[in-house]
Amino acid sequence: MAQHNTLGKNGEQIAKDFLEQQGFEILDENWCFGKAEVDLIAFKHKTIIFIEVKTRTGSAFGQPEDFVDVKKQRLLTDAAEEYVYLMNHQGEIRFDIISILFDKNLEKYTLKHIEDAFWNYE
Repeated sequence: MAQHNTLGKNGEQIAKDFLEQQGFEILDENWCFGKAEVDLIAFKHKTIIFIEVKTRTGSAFGQPEDFVDVKKQRLLTDAAEEYVYLMNHQGEIRFDIISILFDKNLEKYTLKHIEDAFWNYE
């Protein structure tokens, strides 16, 4: 597996562990619909949360969360609509980003959980 793929998978595991420690129930991981992949789908307080995890080793080109562009947001909202339909969910949904920034030695990291990171594009 390429190093960037390993870094991404490590970031997703860190994010999952963090969410579970915060009382979120993880419903799905790497859920795909069409061209979209939702890294984590969680549930808390009657809300389904669709979570994009971005992991980087430096911020020279911007913070990890800066890489969730409008195209990615549209793909995530399309996937979310299908997931809500399949689950027959009648409650609230939201889109979060978990940003993980490792130091250059990959020994320490900073995690930022951005709730309501963007709105559903319709």
